[in-house]
Amino acid sequence: SIDPGPVEAITATGATPVQVVLFAVIPQVFPQFLALTFYRWDINVRMSTIIGFVGGGGIGFLLQQWINLLQYNQAGTALLAIACVVIILDMISARVREKIIS
Repeated sequence: SIDPGPVEAITATGATPVQVVLFAVIPQVFPQFLALTFYRWDINVRMSTIIGFVGGGGIGFLLQQWINLLQYNQAGTALLAIACVVIILDMISARVREKIIS
């Protein structure tokens, strides 16, 4: 939900409905929308590994195959790659949130 104050203030100045949305609604909704987007992005990256591990394909499938074949060097490399992707996504998310908040 959004604060009705800015909406009422902009409406009182004679703004069109499009201007109300652009200047009162979107600035209030955008940070939450962006936070949810990054949250879902992070979940999707992590879940793709799990889905692949149980047979869905992708890096998780390769990880499972390498573990089953006792190829621990390749499995370790895959785990390192997954960890790097997750860390980079977290860093990007933190920087974007920091810029939005300040």
